[in-house]
Amino acid sequence: MLPRFLLADNSLETPDTIFVVHTENPRFIVETDIDDFWSNQEIHWIDGEPGDEDLIAQLIEEAEEFLEMEFANEDSLMEDDSED
Repeated sequence: MLPRFLLADNSLETPDTIFVVHTENPRFIVETDIDDFWSNQEIHWIDGEPGDEDLIAQLIEEAEEFLEMEFANEDSLMEDDSED
């Protein structure tokens, strides 16, 4: 079973961009600035954009929360490594 969200990047072609991939229906990819989730954001719908604006807003908010938790976890792991 895939995780609900995945992180992706293409640092060779777009070093300042990160991608958050939603793997459940409706599947989509949020392409955004690595430093500011709401900056230069573009949503790529894989299954077609749902017509429910509230659902879209909820999914994008969940994607942002996922990204923030991943960055916090990454920082925590780096701190643990530096203590060793």
